[in-house]
Amino acid sequence: MQINVTGKHLDISPAMEDYASKKCERLERFYDRIQTVDVVIDKPGREFEVELIAHVDRHDPFIGREHAMDYHACMDSVVDKLSRQLAEYKEMTRNRKHPG
Repeated sequence: MQINVTGKHLDISPAMEDYASKKCERLERFYDRIQTVDVVIDKPGREFEVELIAHVDRHDPFIGREHAMDYHACMDSVVDKLSRQLAEYKEMTRNRKHPG
């Protein structure tokens, strides 16, 4: 899985990039066919806005957005949102009834 971290309206520090990549590596627990994860960190004003885009096989990308005053809280909640989406999709594909 490839993780791309980009920033808008701010410079990404190595600590921010490391934190984002460590959090995004956890997404493979929930769905193992993730090809790339794009992390877009934006700070238009006082709040941080984090957007995660997970590209997977045979499905449209999963997208999660969150904004908060603290970068770490924002990153944690958006990873939770995306992990929930991926887990629900994995469960849906596994429990599908195939006609015999």
